Amino acid sequence: MNERIERAKEIVFSEKKREFEEFRKLLIEYNKKYNLTTILEEKDVYYKHFLDSAIGEWLFQKNAVVAEIGSGAGFPSMVLKIIREDLSFSLFESVGKKCEFLQVVVDNFAFKGMNIYNIRAEDATKDNRHREKYDYATARAVARMNSLSEYCMPFVKVGGEFIAYKSGDTTEIKEAESAYKTLGGKLQNVYAYSLPEDYGDRTLVLVKKLKPTPNKYPRGQGKERKSPL
Repeated sequence: MNERIERAKEIVFSEKKREFEEFRKLLIEYNKKYNLTTILEEKDVYYKHFLDSAIGEWLFQKNAVVAEIGSGAGFPSMVLKIIREDLSFSLFESVGKKCEFLQVVVDNFAFKGMNIYNIRAEDATKDNRHREKYDYATARAVARMNSLSEYCMPFVKVGGEFIAYKSGDTTEIKEAESAYKTLGGKLQNVYAYSLPEDYGDRTLVLVKKLKPTPNKYPRGQGKERKSPL
């Protein structure tokens, strides 16, 4: 992963520095109104948000269609879009103010292929326009893996992948093995890495979709978190 980290650093701090600085300024400006993040110091934003989001860029195939669950301020989706214009995203975010910010970013950069939905993931997957229609689903800092898998896996088409950005604690990855199986998936890879400058340990978790997710999932009404698979 060291080569992947170095490549991501080159993109964030050099090749796309102008775009990321523009994104950072929007984040700081609108944070006062929308309460998007508690990470505000410039260096922290670049390492904890931008670099961490960028490191997973290589996992997405060219021209992939991606569902992001719990988009928040747009990590990793907006970072990935800055780096990879070929990727298309549907962003699912339940908080209206955060959706407003995401639209500001899309408009500011004139991004194409970006759809923002102010809806809960468990409601969106009841719609055939979204259920099992995506090459990938991704999420960062949303929920533990057993709950997160139930939110995300129904978006992924058979043969696609769920890519989770997680902390360095791998305990939750193993505890979710029954969830992967129940939802039609199988743990494929876990990539562990450390962010530079002692910014912490992280993992990228890949779950392959092998068969359709049973229609009763996600269960809704908060059961994904209250009674995880």
